[in-house]
Amino acid sequence: MFAVAITLIVIPASRASSQDELSRMVDALQSKYRRLSTLSADFTQVYTAPRERSRREAGHLLLKKPGKMRWDYTSPEAKLFVSDGKVIYEYVPAERIATRSKVRESSDLRAPFMFLLGRGDLRRDFRTIEWAQETPVRAGFKVLRLVPKREQDFRELLLEIDPVSLQLSRLSFVDSDKSRSDFVFTNVRENTPASDLQFKFEPPAGVQVVE
Repeated sequence: MFAVAITLIVIPASRASSQDELSRMVDALQSKYRRLSTLSADFTQVYTAPRERSRREAGHLLLKKPGKMRWDYTSPEAKLFVSDGKVIYEYVPAERIATRSKVRESSDLRAPFMFLLGRGDLRRDFRTIEWAQETPVRAGFKVLRLVPKREQDFRELLLEIDPVSLQLSRLSFVDSDKSRSDFVFTNVRENTPASDLQFKFEPPAGVQVVE
């Protein structure tokens, strides 16, 4: 009886500690990214889906407040995804076509990266925030699972972060059909100088722009 009583006391305390740690991490994460002015990193993007071959791309990412993004893909082919915070362009040099869309109308999975620029609010935008039942890519890192309140182009979002520095190492979008897009980051640098001109797109001669 005595042993049982101890077990009943220890388990709730452990759960409470885990929830406290989670709450502190969410608050600290939100605070950190609100203070960032720029973020740059090398990335690898991997798309996997049932009964499909996985696709892998790589390149360099640059973010700047308010809402500016630049994705320079270098592998397996060159392409550019760039936004000044209002309009998004996607340009594939080999195709000689650039696609233009408004940020608020975009369904592209890269658009939610605006959170990293302080535009989102984790507690406001997600109805579930919990520890993910998934092994982190990097030893010692933590993985958060977030389920959006409103309908999105993804079912859940996974954030893998360093529990000490809160630096992001992976962001994954998981869909209802179990397909997922993983963005893994290396060489992350914060608050580095970045010109607004880096987020402007001027179509090269002969390139068609479509809406």
